[in-house]
Amino acid sequence: MEKMITIPKTKYEELKRKAEIDGELLQELVDGLKDIKAGRVIRVR
Repeated sequence: MEKMITIPKTKYEELKRKAEIDGELLQELVDGLKDIKAGRVIRVR
């Protein structure tokens, strides 16, 4: 059984926004790794 808690709406919106950002960041990392594996990266010095 899940427990219910109450948080302020502003805190909920902040947590929701952070979760979306984390998802976007993870997707960018995955895409970057795919680019590296496919050789689509140029080394910059």
